[in-house]
Amino acid sequence: MPGVHSGNLILVNARHPLTEQRRPLLAPAIPGSGVLLESHAAAMLTGALGRIGALGDIVPVSGWRSRREQQEIWYSTMAESGGEFTRKYVALPGCSEHETGLAIDLALRAEEIDFIRPDFPRDGVCGRFRAIAADYGFIERYPAGKEHITGIAAEPWHFRYVGRPHAHLMAELGLTLEEYVELLRSYPYPGGVLSTESGGYGADIGFTSSYEPSLAPSTPYQVSGNNVDGYILTLWRLPA
Repeated sequence: MPGVHSGNLILVNARHPLTEQRRPLLAPAIPGSGVLLESHAAAMLTGALGRIGALGDIVPVSGWRSRREQQEIWYSTMAESGGEFTRKYVALPGCSEHETGLAIDLALRAEEIDFIRPDFPRDGVCGRFRAIAADYGFIERYPAGKEHITGIAAEPWHFRYVGRPHAHLMAELGLTLEEYVELLRSYPYPGGVLSTESGGYGADIGFTSSYEPSLAPSTPYQVSGNNVDGYILTLWRLPA
């Protein structure tokens, strides 16, 4: 069982920093890449890019970062671009999703790629990736118009693995992870779960402040801390 501060749905931002420096099980973000992701997220990213034939056109720029690497990026960006720019596009050490291994910055392949703000347009092959990202559990983490909620400027290149059906629900409802975690508090387990068919299959999703579910042994489920105050439980509904 994961703790409150671990799992695919942990909310990591300036208000909710990582309390544990735990290196996840990592794998190349795509085969042959030196950029690393949490192993399941890497498999999902590879599957998504393979589905649209984009493994040679979309490249991973930055995935998992150690706390030390995040500190180096923060200080070097401060020195090169100043405080205003850095606070818009670089999370404080300990407050970066990259330290979880669940976040990936992507770019359209080019001879030169900006590490902090890579080019990832909304049309072409990048647009095709966006159209199927939720099928593989990814969300665009920092959308335009939500800066006051996320605390980060719009980053169309930054994607976060949250798993299905959560990615579908967030996309359909237009919610950031901050808003989604807050929404789920309105669906306490076991009395008031959120039922969904998003993504082509059924699931019941609920929040609990203490993880003590009473489930039948045959019930497939996943549990994730939210890095705030409890757990998000996902119960898959088996076909009749």
